Amino acid sequence: TDESSGYESESAGGEHSAAAGETCGRQRRARTAFTSEQVCRLEKTFQRQKYLGASERRKLAAALQLSEIQIKTWFQNRRMKLKRQI
Repeated sequence: TDESSGYESESAGGEHSAAAGETCGRQRRARTAFTSEQVCRLEKTFQRQKYLGASERRKLAAALQLSEIQIKTWFQNRRMKLKRQI
């Protein structure tokens, strides 16, 4: 597993299964389990600003030891959660 990405492969054997919804040889990744500290920092940042620029996302990713894509996705999901609540 690649610890820097926060992802782990779901498929231990590496076999490709089209029936499981995988496409073109790409394996789905396990859902990222954010630590409570990471979630707290993400929520605090979200309260201040709903959208992050590239440099802000880069700094936050480095501080939380997450990838920029994980930060971007978390903010997208959090904005959708806020939209559903409203």
